[in-house]
Amino acid sequence: MTTVPIKEDPQLISFKTLRKAVGWLGISLPPALLMGNYIFSNCTHIQDAISHYYYTITGNLLVGILCSTALFLIAYKGYPDDKRDNRWTNWAGIAALGIAFFPTNNNSKDSCAIFNLLDNHLRNTIHYVSATVFFILLACISIFLFTKSKGCKTKQKIIRNKIYRTCGIVIFISILLIGVNEFFEREGSSLSKIKPKFWLESIAMFAFGTSWLVKGEFILKDKDSCPDIEVTWKIKSDESVNKAAQ
Repeated sequence: MTTVPIKEDPQLISFKTLRKAVGWLGISLPPALLMGNYIFSNCTHIQDAISHYYYTITGNLLVGILCSTALFLIAYKGYPDDKRDNRWTNWAGIAALGIAFFPTNNNSKDSCAIFNLLDNHLRNTIHYVSATVFFILLACISIFLFTKSKGCKTKQKIIRNKIYRTCGIVIFISILLIGVNEFFEREGSSLSKIKPKFWLESIAMFAFGTSWLVKGEFILKDKDSCPDIEVTWKIKSDESVNKAAQ
């Protein structure tokens, strides 16, 4: 008996590509800002936070990547049978636009700024609320939505779910530690000199990007079809039929 190979729906391929694009944007943002600042302005200072790069020579790059990420998230529809998927990615995309269009006040200690804006409390508040919502939604998407599956779970899917949960937890921990750092940080302290906020944000962005790359099957693509589970189900089904016949 010959088997006809099932062609993948082009729409599904496009969603995988979309997921990988979101993943690469997330992972590439922090190193792109660091390298761009060093190469084009010869500034070796790390800014206090990723958001402070808005005022540097890589500010347009920051806004561009955030807007691209936002558009990809809004365009992403996810699972048709779960409205949370579409809603959460839409709100994450809107939050990313909030981060981009409402910049934080420039108070980086080792500033590489090429321009400045007057401090504005409302703009600064919108920026940080947007950033918090953005990361919380990304963590929730990774933990609660990416781990969903239909039917049996392949070995690859089980591993992917562990990665999704780990990435989500890493994002949550990073957000928590940023909050703790903001509360206890003292200007001029040895801790502030290593820029903990920038590195925690970078870790969160790396976790976010990794989760979406895995979801796009950049790695750990399904290779098996749960034969053991299918056989077990058939055996149980046959046993049920036999008992009913008796």
